[in-house]
Amino acid sequence: MSNDRLMRIHSPEFKAMSQRVLRATELTSRLNVLPFEDEEGKAELFKRILGRPLPPKVTIYPPFFTDHGLNLDLGERVFINQNCTFLDYAGIKIGERTMIGPKATFITVGHPVDPEERRGWLSGAPITVAENVWIGAGAMILPGVSIGRDAVIAAGAIVADDVPAASLVVGDKASVRRQWLRGCGTHSSDLYLFAQAIKH
Repeated sequence: MSNDRLMRIHSPEFKAMSQRVLRATELTSRLNVLPFEDEEGKAELFKRILGRPLPPKVTIYPPFFTDHGLNLDLGERVFINQNCTFLDYAGIKIGERTMIGPKATFITVGHPVDPEERRGWLSGAPITVAENVWIGAGAMILPGVSIGRDAVIAAGAIVADDVPAASLVVGDKASVRRQWLRGCGTHSSDLYLFAQAIKH
């Protein structure tokens, strides 16, 4: 589903989605009360939530929330911390070696702004996160956003626009604060800037 293809609420497509939402909610509610050490039970529930086994060396710390699950595509070595939410009906792709901090939220669906259409339609667009991205705690990624390789999203940032590769974005509407060349490493000044961004 994309912004130029709306879904009418109460249509057959919407009803099918609603059934999946109920199923995903039931599965995640079971996942989130398992003992942390029950690796076999978690693996089985993740397989049912995502429609396939977790890729190699993916780590997800519950509680974990998704409204669909079947359109969440995780690369190898992805790390997802506690209390993250993925509203993935329009599709979320997370690249290899990406790290996601606690309470991060990814949203691919919404409603039209027009009040006459808001309750009658859903809109949406996919989210794409490239390899080796770091998404800080409490960040919110909105529909249609693409995040480039090696980028860093500061804690609490709201990302409504595409993020260039090798960029640090900060703020309640994330904006590019600094970029660096790939392969050059992160200097102490970059780390200081990131720490200051988190404080503010």
